[in-house]
Amino acid sequence: AQRLVTEKAQRPFDLAQGPLVRANLLRLSEERHILLLVMHHIVSDGWSNGVLFREMAILYEAFSTGQVSPLPELPIQYADFAVWQRQWLQGEVFESQLSYWKQQLSGIPPFLELPTDRPRPPVQTFRGARQSLQLSPTLTEALKALSRREGVTLFMTLLAAFQTLLHRFTGQDDIVVGSPIANRTRAEIEGLIGFFANTLVLRTDLSGNPSFVELLDQVRGMALEAYAHQDLPFEKLVEELQPDRHLNHSPLFQVMFILQNSPMSTLEVPGLTLSPVEVDRKTTKLDLTLSMVEGSEGLWGVAEYNTDLFDASSITRILDHFRILLESIVLDPDQGILELPLLTEAERHQLLVEWNDTQTDYSKDSCIHQLFEAQADRTPDAIAVVFEDEQLTYRELNTRANQLAQYLRTLGVRPEVLVGICMDRSSEMVVGLLGILKAGGAYVPLDPNYPKERLVFMLEDARVAVLLTQQRLLNSFQLSALSPQPSHSPTLKVVCLDSDWEVIVQESAENPVNRVAADNLAYVIYTSGSTGIPKGVLGLHRGAVNRFKWMWETYPFEAKEICCQKTSLSFVDSVWEIFGPLLKGVPTVIIADDILKDPYLLVQTLAANHVTRIVLVPSLLRVLLDTFDHLQSRLPKLKVWVTSGEALSIELSQRFLQSMPQSILINLYGSSEVAADVTCFETRKSKSLSSISIGRPIANTQIYILDSHLNPAPIGVPGELHIGGDGLARGYLNRPELTAEKFIPNPFSDEPGAHLYKTGDLARYRPDGNIEFLG
Repeated sequence: AQRLVTEKAQRPFDLAQGPLVRANLLRLSEERHILLLVMHHIVSDGWSNGVLFREMAILYEAFSTGQVSPLPELPIQYADFAVWQRQWLQGEVFESQLSYWKQQLSGIPPFLELPTDRPRPPVQTFRGARQSLQLSPTLTEALKALSRREGVTLFMTLLAAFQTLLHRFTGQDDIVVGSPIANRTRAEIEGLIGFFANTLVLRTDLSGNPSFVELLDQVRGMALEAYAHQDLPFEKLVEELQPDRHLNHSPLFQVMFILQNSPMSTLEVPGLTLSPVEVDRKTTKLDLTLSMVEGSEGLWGVAEYNTDLFDASSITRILDHFRILLESIVLDPDQGILELPLLTEAERHQLLVEWNDTQTDYSKDSCIHQLFEAQADRTPDAIAVVFEDEQLTYRELNTRANQLAQYLRTLGVRPEVLVGICMDRSSEMVVGLLGILKAGGAYVPLDPNYPKERLVFMLEDARVAVLLTQQRLLNSFQLSALSPQPSHSPTLKVVCLDSDWEVIVQESAENPVNRVAADNLAYVIYTSGSTGIPKGVLGLHRGAVNRFKWMWETYPFEAKEICCQKTSLSFVDSVWEIFGPLLKGVPTVIIADDILKDPYLLVQTLAANHVTRIVLVPSLLRVLLDTFDHLQSRLPKLKVWVTSGEALSIELSQRFLQSMPQSILINLYGSSEVAADVTCFETRKSKSLSSISIGRPIANTQIYILDSHLNPAPIGVPGELHIGGDGLARGYLNRPELTAEKFIPNPFSDEPGAHLYKTGDLARYRPDGNIEFLG
């Protein structure tokens, strides 16, 4: 029977031939039947159903007892109404109605950006499903009481709440919802069957976080004006407004709200027991329609939604959030609409606690150079760094770094002192980094390929005490302006690691006494950010060490692993690239710039050195996949590929999986402000058709996706990504206002001094706990 009901309901009508009403009697048993009536909307509306069923009951009773129809002849017919409407709705009346709607809908947003589970298809589909919502009698009565107190109808209260929900879900202030109106404004037509209903476009401005009571006042005024101009047919309005039409969504609005209050008396027919049969037509006209009806058990509703856009689980959450929002409203209607609670306690606990339960042990009191010294003690004769024809063992690298550190200390380098390092990628560069850290200082990368103006700015802004470089760079055009300048530091000391080495090598080769704590600066990396003005991020030893430990445990090094270093020191990924393998006894091959610029030379170098892991941006991965058809055969030992720094597309991920079936691709998300990376996702696990997830938070890291009032965004709803935990930087160098703006107190932590970093990035949680990056 259900199958037949669905089939009959989905069968199209022929508006040119008719009939526009179809009836079938389904016999289930001797005394059980289903009367299936299928009517096209063009000849009937919701109000008409009550009239139709009432008259059918009267006619059935008369027929079954052999009586004639007791129904009187209709004084007017639907056709009379149609003629009258056409005659009345013209001239001044028509222009007045049209003028109102043109003004009301001027500058209307193109569409409501609901948080869908899948991208909107190029052509709108009408595949749908339904879910129900039941509100308790207590909540229903509280909503009625609120409506009476504020002088509004129940419809206005529910509409304001629904628009608040859409506002919270989309982040849009200008919310447009369609709603049908009975449009039976004359007593003569109340008993007619026909299509009298009209659709109103209800537009509300929710900006400025008004209280719900204030919003109700606005909705009341808007609704009353709409009712006063309800006679202009919606189809005519669309024709006159001529909005931009798109095949993938309906014009003017994509969401509808309905409160069914048309008369529907209980049918009592002698010899019959009647009850309605729920019919899921499996179609929908819009993205989402919420219909509410008042019954004996309180308000109940049905959500009809497009299944190409939404999963059933998402609609379940939307209905739960609507119920909780209504409960919050009746408790405190004077609260700002952005502060009204939306989440169930279970969902809030999941978002704030369960998915952020990342606490693990690591060497919280250790610094980067201390971990290197421990590894050098364990494997003194193992190869640490390879550059071109040169190899350095751990003993040799540690000795050189110690001698440099002792020399830098004679120049005044100590904890929190900034040392500039402007060097080409080489084994000398690694000696320089370790020497700075062992001396107690923090390194400031100055990429020799940067424009002269940027280098000068960074040098002056950081007020570096010592500049570590190479003679050939000091003499080059790029660094010609970096000689001591009164404007930035009259006492700047320049050390050339190559030409000054004869002096440096005279220092002690023993490990210097450590004077640095884990909360001291390890580096200051300048990033342009959205403003284009370089700003120095104050990175700490603790954040880097936590990041290392997480990677070592999650993707442990195996025997005979070899890593490569190819990222500029000016990018935070270089911290992991250099120290991640170095602190675990894994050799690192340093790749020069000229090799990196040539994909053939790069692949040849990776293959020749048997590199097993690489960190790269997706754009470089694309170049390699575009250049080589069979990348796996060329790089059979390169098993672990890590992308970060840019968004990774589904298309690129799928190409990688096809080209490198024996390797894994890991997608990381982070920034300089959070010690490089804070989330991780292995792309083989992706089931999304819209984007690659950035995964879940790494060890000792918390991820919160929040709205503008720092409320957790519900699952599936976009918000700004905030980061907490041990990876946070101290802030920005010499930028206290920006630091206060971006590093805010953590409202979800009891730990003194805990902060969150506001990334400015849009993201949302998926139901499985993974995070989707939205831009």
